[in-house]
Amino acid sequence: MSTSKRTLKMGMVGGGQDAFIGAVHRAAAALDGQIEFVAGALSSTPEKAIASGRELGLADDRSYPSWEAMLEGESAREEGDRIDFVSIVTPNHLHYPIAGAFVDAGFNVVCDKPMTLTADEAADLADRVRAKGTAFCVTYNYSGYPMVKQARHLVQSGAIGEVRKVIVEYNQGWLATELESTGQKQADWRTDPGRAGAGGAIGDIGSHAEQLVSNVTGLKIESLLADLTSFIKGRRLDDDANVLLRFEGGARGILTASQVCVGGRNDLRLRVWGSKGGLTWHQEDPNVLHVTTLDGPDMTYHRGGAGLCDEAVAASRLPAGHPEAFIEAFANVYLSAAAAMRAGQDDGQMYGYPDVAEGQRGMQFIEAVVASSQAGGTWVAP
Repeated sequence: MSTSKRTLKMGMVGGGQDAFIGAVHRAAAALDGQIEFVAGALSSTPEKAIASGRELGLADDRSYPSWEAMLEGESAREEGDRIDFVSIVTPNHLHYPIAGAFVDAGFNVVCDKPMTLTADEAADLADRVRAKGTAFCVTYNYSGYPMVKQARHLVQSGAIGEVRKVIVEYNQGWLATELESTGQKQADWRTDPGRAGAGGAIGDIGSHAEQLVSNVTGLKIESLLADLTSFIKGRRLDDDANVLLRFEGGARGILTASQVCVGGRNDLRLRVWGSKGGLTWHQEDPNVLHVTTLDGPDMTYHRGGAGLCDEAVAASRLPAGHPEAFIEAFANVYLSAAAAMRAGQDDGQMYGYPDVAEGQRGMQFIEAVVASSQAGGTWVAP
């Protein structure tokens, strides 16, 4: 990976003390030496925000007590000294107001998923991004894996023929008990409709599953039928989701996302079958891609091995046999977004990152799933 390009300055909102995903974002952004973390408003309370900034080595004048103060402070700096983009890693309900404010001020944005709380917010934010022309990246990080890029290439090149069937599953078990009642921070906000949105498991991990299908196959959902369940008594959001999918062009699919599958860790799996073959990818064994064919031998592609497409090769850092995984996939998303920012463009398709349009589609999917389930399981068009 080249490090000769201008280093971009990153600010962060959220991700301070006791936060998991902020550290992941910072490590991924820094991995290739093209992005420097220089400013932050790292917590919802000013005292904790300042303390978090000091722990991470931020200069005192760039460790801000609030995101509003960071927006004001960075906007006042000379161009070339201010941050090039902000990374938003807060609970979901804060994504829209923070992202909108930074977009309106002309800053590029990297935002965790889901992009907003509602599809209406997503549509408004997408319009504002297009009006400003800034880059906007939504961190559907699984699209950054080399073998996901290889799977996408095989589908697009026609290697497995016309897609007929898709099964995607995302199984976790961390919410198999009433963890939110213990004060565990992640469980607390992710099961709260006011902070997480209308979807529980379907919004948290089901949105990743939907994006993975769209990214690899290019299929568009025509309609869906959903059944959402809350297995833990009193839990206000779903912890288990089962969705039937009908795609434009006739393909069919099944999506399941659950956080009550005891023993499930980060079990994301994708299987795609076409008229000439099929492929299988598993996030917990991410460096291989299995492909079946109608008339020939089965094949296994290895990250760093022979026969890979240019995108998969470019997304790899180490020789075959040296595992690359979660952080590196995140880093690939950041690298792609950084290239777009340097070019002054917001084109996820060209640069290879999930853009604001994908974030908007994700919110439309979540709302359609919730609407279908609340209607007793009827077919709904996103």
